[in-house]
Amino acid sequence: MRLRQLGHSQAALTEGLQDVAPRRIRQRGEHAVEHRLLILNHKVKYQPACPAVSRCGPMAARRRFARREDLGLTKAEFAVLRRLDSPQKIQQFLFGLRQNFEPDGDTCHPVRRVLRTRRAHCIEGAMLAAAALWVHGEPPLLLDMRAVRDFDHVVALFRRRGRWGAISKTNGIGLRWRDPVYRTLRELAISYFHEYCNRRDHKTLREYSLPFDLRRADARLWAGGEKNVWVVPETLDTLRHFPLMNGHHVKAVARRDPFERKAGELLQYRSPLPRQRKK
Repeated sequence: MRLRQLGHSQAALTEGLQDVAPRRIRQRGEHAVEHRLLILNHKVKYQPACPAVSRCGPMAARRRFARREDLGLTKAEFAVLRRLDSPQKIQQFLFGLRQNFEPDGDTCHPVRRVLRTRRAHCIEGAMLAAAALWVHGEPPLLLDMRAVRDFDHVVALFRRRGRWGAISKTNGIGLRWRDPVYRTLRELAISYFHEYCNRRDHKTLREYSLPFDLRRADARLWAGGEKNVWVVPETLDTLRHFPLMNGHHVKAVARRDPFERKAGELLQYRSPLPRQRKK
């Protein structure tokens, strides 16, 4: 049904809603729904048949700063994240974590387990970085990069002066930190292309995803939980992904030469499982 614009008092009298009081809305796009009245920028859109729906979408109750209770962490665990008050400090903390080579099978440990064991692989480190960013008032965003015949890679995103950067946990030298100098997420993702290789020296990176805000997931699971949080990688896999190149571009991609292969063998931590590799 088409919405009709009425004055606030007129709309209230029409339905006999004498308890509806005007309220001041300061920012464009903010809205409130009360007794089937949509108050938007000092105007009322009135729909007698059914509640009005705003074009702005639902008002999500998302906290800007994560509290300890939101994450479900202990005081000591939360204090670690409080000390990581810049992307650079977060990255240095991830560099200091040993690599999780998953000797007992695939894992996706929550932040609490990572803080306890001081081990992580890419998505586990990305979730810790996102939690630390959220504690300091930045959105906890993850970016998934999808590869062929290779492992995916997940990083935590942050912005400085309109440019994107990435915090990354990896055992190799090529898929690490990215300075906040990239105008778009595609620019950021393509910066990983040359070093993103499998054991046969093929450059395997193909797609990057929309950013995923971890506030959409239950922080008591991915931050303060004890069990593997498979819901996070499963959700990342369902996000829309964008191709970095088409088939014609792929045909022109060269394999790594022997010198590049030698440089790619440089690892921060020696793997106890030589046949397996995690980004």
